[in-house]
Amino acid sequence: MTDPVVLIVMGSDSDLPTMEESANILTDFGVPFEMRISSAHRSPKRTAQLAGGAAARGIQLIIAAAGMAAHLAGVIAAETTLPVIGVPMGGGALSGMDALYATVQMPGGIPVATMAIGKAGAKNAALFAVQILSLADPALARKFAAYREQMAVEVEQKDDALQASRQP
Repeated sequence: MTDPVVLIVMGSDSDLPTMEESANILTDFGVPFEMRISSAHRSPKRTAQLAGGAAARGIQLIIAAAGMAAHLAGVIAAETTLPVIGVPMGGGALSGMDALYATVQMPGGIPVATMAIGKAGAKNAALFAVQILSLADPALARKFAAYREQMAVEVEQKDDALQASRQP
């Protein structure tokens, strides 16, 4: 197996059903990854070590998912110079809005690319990772372009089906 180039970190195992969306996309594109659970609050030293040692292990970017206070992406970004993509989790008293604000409102100098709340965000985080990795991998760039073309074809097919169903 090829060494992972993407690290997916989630704050809790309850985030796994959502983050499987990222894993599925990366698998479909043939991008090797690893998934870990580490909490910014409950295991801060472990999180710092995981983020700080990622580049030395060949990781090229990190997807970090957390809910509620959602400091995981920010803590990871503070511990590495690798690109970090944050995925706010839904749920909690504020239905994920707290996680979104905590992830997107990083102080200047510590960037975190922030995706949508929940499964759409997890999917887009992996697609964004593929786009970033595509800059140095022409074969991956071709796969991504084909993926986008296929989405356009599917929309056209759905419209054709709709139009056919609406004919008298």
